[in-house]
Amino acid sequence: MQTLLKLLVLLVLLTACASAPPFERDANYKPQPYPRDIILKDPLPVGDRLVWGGEVIALENLKDRTRIEILAYPLDARRRPMLDEPSQGRFLVEQAGYLEATDFPPRRLVTVYGTLQRQITGKVGEAAYQYPLLEAAKIHRWSLTEPRLGWGNVHFGIGISISN
Repeated sequence: MQTLLKLLVLLVLLTACASAPPFERDANYKPQPYPRDIILKDPLPVGDRLVWGGEVIALENLKDRTRIEILAYPLDARRRPMLDEPSQGRFLVEQAGYLEATDFPPRRLVTVYGTLQRQITGKVGEAAYQYPLLEAAKIHRWSLTEPRLGWGNVHFGIGISISN
């Protein structure tokens, strides 16, 4: 009887330590307009709330905010960028305050919830480029240890996570 009670207490403690997914899974998730498409809209839908993700290209700490350049990719049902799909343009993200560059190195996968602010003219190499700019409400850095492509249906860790 005591062994069963100890086992139940252990299971409750392990459940309490399990972390929630960064974004709710949604089998009916419909992709939003991609950065390369939204920049062509006239007028630009300033104020729209968007969820975009991709690979960090560069990070720049400005006087009172941080700007991140991201190469966009389509998102899966968990809102994780799918690198096996073609890229969908570039976008900029700004967040008030200072972000550490080592937390957002080049090629780090991120997903951003934010509000479309405006477009910014910049350069990619020597070519002019129109970037949509999001003001970040949330930036999620995806784990470096999670496989980038083709992750399976069952993941083991502290507890078990089953995904589609």
